[in-house]
Amino acid sequence: MAYLLDTGFLYSTLNHKERLHSETVKILSSIYEEIILPVPAITETAYLVQRDIGVRALAAFLEDLPEMNLTLETPIAEDYQRAAAILRKYDDANIDFVDAIIVAVAERLNITKILTVDRRHFGIFKPSHCAAFEIFPE
Repeated sequence: MAYLLDTGFLYSTLNHKERLHSETVKILSSIYEEIILPVPAITETAYLVQRDIGVRALAAFLEDLPEMNLTLETPIAEDYQRAAAILRKYDDANIDFVDAIIVAVAERLNITKILTVDRRHFGIFKPSHCAAFEIFPE
């Protein structure tokens, strides 16, 4: 079974100053299943890396991305429509675009495992294809 990778988890692996850095690196290195990174999460991660670590770290991230053994998933039209519905459904929870896209992609690809440090948001989602997401780290 594949995993979907969220921005916060990926960012935590890239930023040594993040509280969960060691844990996210350990988890990522222990997964042998496919890890899928939705393309919109790359943009969000790039923004955070440049803002917090600097342009050299961003350049290194971009250079290393093809070697990271991740499957990049480009959302399709239906994912954007589903993301809009998710944003409306959870409008009082301050859900962002990338979180909504991740849920939509997870539903389309029938993925239940999410690599995220955002337990608050991903814990409230009620996906259409399972009772709840399995969130890592636990």
